[in-house]
Amino acid sequence: MRYVENVFRPPSEARSLILQVTNGCSWNRCTFCEMYTQPQKRFRLNPQADIERELQGIAGAGLPVRRVFLADGDAMTLSVRRLTLILEAIRRYLPGVERVSSYCLPRNLRHKTPAELARLRELGLSLYYVGCESGDDFVLERVHKGEDFASSLAALEKIAAAGARSSVMILNGLGGRRYSEQHAVNSARLMNAAQPDFLSTLVVSFPTGAERFEQGFEGDFEPLDQAGLFQEMLWLLETLDLESTVFRSDHASNYLVLKGTLNADRDRLLATVRAAIDRPATVPLRQEWQRGL
Repeated sequence: MRYVENVFRPPSEARSLILQVTNGCSWNRCTFCEMYTQPQKRFRLNPQADIERELQGIAGAGLPVRRVFLADGDAMTLSVRRLTLILEAIRRYLPGVERVSSYCLPRNLRHKTPAELARLRELGLSLYYVGCESGDDFVLERVHKGEDFASSLAALEKIAAAGARSSVMILNGLGGRRYSEQHAVNSARLMNAAQPDFLSTLVVSFPTGAERFEQGFEGDFEPLDQAGLFQEMLWLLETLDLESTVFRSDHASNYLVLKGTLNADRDRLLATVRAAIDRPATVPLRQEWQRGL
């Protein structure tokens, strides 16, 4: 495969073929995200002929491919017609593929109907990774997400109506100390309304500096320390009311690894978080050198 670096994918797509159908992100204004800010990652759609050439090469190599992830950060900005052509090409060249997935900005589903998404699901696109980041409209406005509670919920409901699955990301620490509780509580409210199939949290981080991000808060952002991150997680878990959502807080950025199904495992997860707050020496925590982005 020939990629325009850097290429990102969810941890759960580690064994998937990463098929770069777009380059960069069409929105690319979120102040917390540095994934597509390099000059070579300026947004563009990759031509169908180039995509099919890559698929032909993979097929010719005889490599077993069971899953495909459509990169970059914004594949769902493509029209239903283009997505259909790509999925049909995957079926043609890689008939053993069982699942196709993609990152998904809520805005990119605004003009796609549940019936259209159901057709894409029939062609293999059955899992959407939706970066909601927060359910709090104030925090979302401050980080220039370009979405709000209502737009995120509408997208998640549309995915469910199409019979596809959603995996939602929430950013721990996104609101800083002052807005931590409302960020956690309203994020939980969004999840309760949407009932996603998967929910994960990761800690917001700024490897090249936080100046751009902090400007959105107009000097009113104080990052959470480890104890503050655990308290925010406690508020989130206490407010969540989910029927059968697989929950993961095991990204490399997290100090405390949490895994379970909600609500079935909520009491156990809450007990772990409370222990991390009250008796941190009794809970396995990642050291700074063990954490990643």
